[in-house]
Amino acid sequence: MSENQPVAIVTAAGRGIGAACARDLAAQGYHVALISRSEEAVCLARDLNGIGLRGSVTVEADLRRLVTLTMETYGRIDAVVNNTGEPARADLLDLRDDQWHADLDLILLNVIRMARLVTPIMVAQRAGAIVNISAADAFEPDARFPIGSTYRAALGAWTKLYADRYAEDGIRMNCVLPGIIFSQGPGPVRPDILSSVPMRRPGEYGEISKVVRFLLTPDASYITGQNIRVDGGLARSV
Repeated sequence: MSENQPVAIVTAAGRGIGAACARDLAAQGYHVALISRSEEAVCLARDLNGIGLRGSVTVEADLRRLVTLTMETYGRIDAVVNNTGEPARADLLDLRDDQWHADLDLILLNVIRMARLVTPIMVAQRAGAIVNISAADAFEPDARFPIGSTYRAALGAWTKLYADRYAEDGIRMNCVLPGIIFSQGPGPVRPDILSSVPMRRPGEYGEISKVVRFLLTPDASYITGQNIRVDGGLARSV
């Protein structure tokens, strides 16, 4: 193992965008450390010659186990992709308090807890990059997704605060905001996508992972505190 080979943590990496990010980073020479609620991240990590754990981004002890294992195995953490699952959906006032509290852990506190764990490591290294997977509704709220719209807006604000605080320490943090994303493969396009997305198609996981990878590399060395939309033009605000 090369001491100069970069190391990336990816959460919720068993499938979808998280798995695509893990594969993309591994293909670019990163050692990957993965976690998911299922065994899928463990299996994927094995395929990518990385390390994997079964655990949840909502449990601080699981995140700590992942960071500890990563440091014990590789001795460094250069990049983090904070990916997660989807929050609860219901009409605005039908969502219960317990759903709001649970998804606060899922969307915002998971990022804050991971930052507490990896920031001292990155400060000591004088370098590090973090990407938070958000969604297009962060800055264009969608009534179908009240919790996601609310907490992802908060995530964007917290990301800016963090980016400002740790820029001088060589740490960058950005958000990537996917729009309507499907797995790869041709097929009929839903009428609502044809009418709402200027590119007239959904995005693919790989189109998100490539942007994430760019933001983690030195090629994006002057980008921090930003919310990068990857949505085919879905968002109308400028």
